[in-house]
Amino acid sequence: MAQQKIRTHKGASKRFKVTGSGKLLHRSQKIRHLRSSKSKRQLRSLLQMKEVEGDMAKKLRRLLGRS
Repeated sequence: MAQQKIRTHKGASKRFKVTGSGKLLHRSQKIRHLRSSKSKRQLRSLLQMKEVEGDMAKKLRRLLGRS
């Protein structure tokens, strides 16, 4: 009997991006509100996507159907 296909977790696929080399990227936190008190330099750096590291990356790869 054939093994079942692993389904992609749609919530995770909308929130995380996989690069060509296989790294996982996520949007930065702390940018949604209270922006006026943050410096422009800080806001620019928060707009860039950050790499997911550690055990969380392993869990996300499983949710996204990657091994």
